[in-house]
Amino acid sequence: MNTPDTIASPNAPALTNGSGAAAVLAAGIGSFALALLAFAGDKSATIKNVLVFYKPTGALSGVTTVAFLIWFFTWGILEWHWRKRTVAAGRIIAAALTLLGVAILLTFPPIADLF
Repeated sequence: MNTPDTIASPNAPALTNGSGAAAVLAAGIGSFALALLAFAGDKSATIKNVLVFYKPTGALSGVTTVAFLIWFFTWGILEWHWRKRTVAAGRIIAAALTLLGVAILLTFPPIADLF
């Protein structure tokens, strides 16, 4: 007699969502960092000069490099802490979407020009 494939073994490890949640939250934080660095570079000549890593591209080279590093290390740290855990995915997704929304607003010229 064949057993259905949908029956889980009692010894099967529990699935966790920590790795996925770490990736989602890190993406939100990285998006916000990119927008914040771009906004700061536009508003401050000092920050703009600090973010010039490659002269032909100007501050964009530093903005994207620093934002990438923030995203990458945030993802690594969160993954390390959450890889074997089940976390509140709803709250994490809401936080990530909020950060993404604020990032979009910060890069929208009519909003950015208010500051």
